[in-house]
Amino acid sequence: MSQEPPPRREVATLGGGCFWCLEAVYLELKGIEKVESGYAGGAVANPSYEDVCSGTTGHAEVVQLTFDPSVISFKDILEVFFTIHDPTTLDRQGYDVGTQYRSIIFYHTPEQRATAEQTIAELDRQGIWPNPIVTRLEPFTAFYPAEGYHQRYFERNPFQPYCQVVVAPKVAKARKTFLSRLKA
Repeated sequence: MSQEPPPRREVATLGGGCFWCLEAVYLELKGIEKVESGYAGGAVANPSYEDVCSGTTGHAEVVQLTFDPSVISFKDILEVFFTIHDPTTLDRQGYDVGTQYRSIIFYHTPEQRATAEQTIAELDRQGIWPNPIVTRLEPFTAFYPAEGYHQRYFERNPFQPYCQVVVAPKVAKARKTFLSRLKA
């Protein structure tokens, strides 16, 4: 009796400001099997939140997604990414300012890099934003999970003021825009 190979999974690592916002949106999408908040792109191993917030480690706040590409493509993931943050502001998202809040895609494969480059070029051509996209593309090197209290933060703290003012509107926009992609 032959066994079928396990389903193929891919990983994406994205930074678009505060990781709580991205995590809350991606947790609701079909095909996303795991979402973990953390840090990538810096020079220090296992940084703490305080280290990253100091702006001295070079890390960005990111989410790392494990997804089923037969359900949601990397291009689909990027479509959501570019809808829920402003990719035209350098090292900031709203009131969150610093390199840790930069818009960045850490690509895991040459295919992810090509898809990201193509997506950015298409969006710039469409002129959706009045300014050019400044999202950085860098090869993935390492991911460090954030402290436990950052995981599923919005889900556990929906009435926290930052969540109500910043995270909730992004989640609402994503739900409205990507209704057909939401988990049941």
